[in-house]
Amino acid sequence: MLADASGAFPPALKVEADQRFFERGLDAADAVLHGRNSHERQMRSALRPRLVLTRRIPAISRSARNSLALFWNPSGASFEDAWDALGLGAATLAVIGGTEVFGMFLDRYDRFYLSRVPGVRLPGGRPVFPDVPRRTPEAIMAEHGLAGGDPQMLDARRGVTVTPWDRKTAPGI
Repeated sequence: MLADASGAFPPALKVEADQRFFERGLDAADAVLHGRNSHERQMRSALRPRLVLTRRIPAISRSARNSLALFWNPSGASFEDAWDALGLGAATLAVIGGTEVFGMFLDRYDRFYLSRVPGVRLPGGRPVFPDVPRRTPEAIMAEHGLAGGDPQMLDARRGVTVTPWDRKTAPGI
């Protein structure tokens, strides 16, 4: 789960080492994509080019508050059109959620990082992908051509790990 049933990010999921890992990933990306209710809430957030998914506009619209942000309605314009409008060319995009956004890009990810915080249960919470909890995130990513790598320990005391899931590119992998 990404959040509790109310959509809030609970304190039990707030892990300093995971947050640092997340921030390093954002710093390495050229742009960020997220849903209307997601935001990385950092000092540098407004400095990052971004696509914000929303159904409140017909297609693509520049934000009045941030010249680096574009609003994008996937039912009114393709991802390629939105990306072209952002004007970055060949660049790295960090997709930071929520559930529907993560699900939309399952067939496009080169790499997806899945963090796990053992012992935290959020019944009725917001899942990382559509169809969770009926199916595990790992099963969903594998079905979409991603293969799990070796987990990295982020917080040994709490057992928090992050696992890279990479696009299978060679036949038989």
